[in-house]
Parts: sequence; structure tokens; C-alpha cells
Amino acid sequence: MALSISRTKLNGLVKVSGAKNSSLRLLAASLLTEDTLYLTNFPNGLLDVQVHLKMLEALGKVVVSANDTVSIAKGQENIKTQLIWDERSIRNTLLILGALTARYGEGKVPLPGGCKLGERKYDLHVMLLEKLGAEVWEEGDYLCAKAKGGRLIGNEIHLPMRSTGATENTIIASSLAKGKTVLYNPHIRPEIMDLIEMLNKMGAKITVFGQRSIEIEGVDYLSGTKHAVIPDNMEALTWAIGSVITNGEVEIENFPYEHLEVPLVYLRESGMKFYRGETSLIVKGGTAYPVEISTGPYPGINSDMQPLFAVYGAMSKGETKIVDLRFPGRYAYAEELAKLGVDSKVVGDMLVINGGNPLHGGTVRALDLRAGIALLLAGMTTDEEVIIEDDWQIYRGYENLEEKLKNLK
Repeated sequence: MALSISRTKLNGLVKVSGAKNSSLRLLAASLLTEDTLYLTNFPNGLLDVQVHLKMLEALGKVVVSANDTVSIAKGQENIKTQLIWDERSIRNTLLILGALTARYGEGKVPLPGGCKLGERKYDLHVMLLEKLGAEVWEEGDYLCAKAKGGRLIGNEIHLPMRSTGATENTIIASSLAKGKTVLYNPHIRPEIMDLIEMLNKMGAKITVFGQRSIEIEGVDYLSGTKHAVIPDNMEALTWAIGSVITNGEVEIENFPYEHLEVPLVYLRESGMKFYRGETSLIVKGGTAYPVEISTGPYPGINSDMQPLFAVYGAMSKGETKIVDLRFPGRYAYAEELAKLGVDSKVVGDMLVINGGNPLHGGTVRALDLRAGIALLLAGMTTDEEVIIEDDWQIYRGYENLEEKLKNLK
């Protein structure tokens, strides 16, 4: 598969879909209850979401999708604890394992897939499950866990680094554990808070003490609920940056301003002109100036955002510097951007971009989701055709992309 793009001026209205990273976590949490879970503002069109829904069906859940809603209910038969799967895997299988072990005392899932960013191992997930009293082992291409006493036991867990996935899995796995779990050094970010809000509505007892700790008092039962997924901050940021580099004017509905305050400060000081509405952000072009950023935990600029900032810097006259502290060296996409004329080099753990040079067409490859959208943005700035191979990567995280682009022309 390949996607073709050339010079595009983004103008008009676009609505941000529900967050990919939040939706996947909420779907994993649906395994904690036999009651019906009803999600709204839900991005049914995302490839990763569709994979996850199929995984839930393979485990015995009944899934009903319509527009931007989905309901997940228990089928007539008992839920399976082994996810036998021969299709594309996603990293969220680790959370499925945590949920199955919490609810049924055991689980077996495919080893995680998704974006290969540096050494994204799953040792933290193994550690937290073991801390909660599970035995964890590999069987071929599968990861297995079993609660030694049939039920996970609360414990103190200290994360050596602020990991989003490990924070989510601790919350999911300990919500039905016996006793209290205290998670130290969690990564508190919007997707985490969305998960906690939904679980508490389901009857969980989870209390957040900022970036210090999260306390989870295990309960015996979680009920179903109705919950609205938060907007996708990565999609929102994409349209904002796209408006500037194409010299357009875009009103972005469903814009999660409170989740993007720090990135927006950098962008405003780097030439972006925006105006905040009640539920939208209007980005009225501007001139891109060079940026100097380093990634970090929320509320800072996260690792997923830096390819977008790289394209922003490539459109500005001067030197842009990017350091990814979470995944050092996550700059493989820069080699693809170079095929379109972006002048950059890696100095140690820093990506240095000499911006302001006009780009040209070419054939490039979406190495992962965020690299893919960076290439798409770059392609919007040249008169020549840019062909993006493996464009399916982009559709993992951008719903109704072609329709939205068509409406913005």
C-alpha cells in the first residue's frame, strides 16, 4: 500500500477523534468486568483499535460498533484466558495479559507488536506482575502469567522510570487484586487519568497523588459503565502544525488544549498563531521558526511528538535541535525525510536540522506511525508528488484521514 501527497493548503474545519492511546487501554480494561462497557467518542476507524476489537472477540466478548460508539459485552460462553492469535500483534497485548490475570487468575497473549522504538522491552510488565504474585514466562511467541494463589495480591511497586504502559498495567492488574497496591514513580498523563476515571466509575478504588504515587485498593467486582474517550492530542497537534507549514487556517474542533499546554507554548514562541475557542483551536498560519526541544514525561513534549516538531523545524530558516530522552536515537525517520530534501544530522543523541530548504518529491517509507505522519506533513509542502509506502502505519493512529484531508482542501 502507498499514499500519494503533494502541496496542500489546509483550510477549514476538522474534528479530532477519540484518542488512540486511551481507547486501547479502555478496551483492555473491558476484560475486568462481565458487564457491558459502552464507549463514546470512540475511534472505530483506527487500525490498531480494529485489531484490539478482534482480539476481544477472539476471547469471547461481543463487540457492537457504530459510528463513534462501541459496546463490549460478555458472550454466551465464558471468556477465554488464552489469546491464540496469528494476525498482526499490538503492544496492548501486555495490558490484555494484566487484565486476564487480574480477572481470571491467568492469561496467555502474543508477544507485543506495534512501533519498534529502540529497545521497547516488556521487563517492567513482567516485574509488576511478579510483584503482584504472578508467575510469568514465555512460551514460543506468547507471554503467559498465572497468579500463584488464583488471585493477584496487592504490593508496593517502584517503577525505575516513568513508563506509561507499566503504569497502566499496574492500575489494571491491581484493580481486582486482594489488598492495596501502591505504585511509586508513575507516569501521570491524560490517557492514564482517562483510564482511572473509567475504572473508578466501574467501582474501582484508585487515588492519584500526583507524580509521586497511585494507590489502588483492590475490589472483588467491577461493573459496566458508559464513558467518553478523551480527544487525541497527537491528532490535534498534527492539524495545528499542518496549518502553519502549509500557510493555511484550520479550526480544530474537540481540541484538548489542557493536555497540550506545554507543546503549544513552544509552538507559539516559534511562530504559530492560534486562538482558543470554547471547544476548538483556530490556527491561522504563521511563520515557523526553529525550535530546540527535549522530550520528557507529561506535561512536557512526549517522544511521539518529536517527528512533528522535526517537520516544523525543517520548514523554518535556521537550526532546530531535538533530543529524545525517552527513546535516544529515535531518528530513523530523518533518513526518510532526507529523501525529500530535509538537511539533518545526528550528533550524539541529538537530531540537528538545518531548516528552510525547499523540499522535493520522492518515494519514502513510513517506518512507524509517527514517522508516517511526519512524512505526510512534509509532503504537503512540495509541488512534487511524495509517495509514502507502508502507509497503513499512519492509519493505525489517524481515523478517517483521507476524508478529513479532502474536507480541508
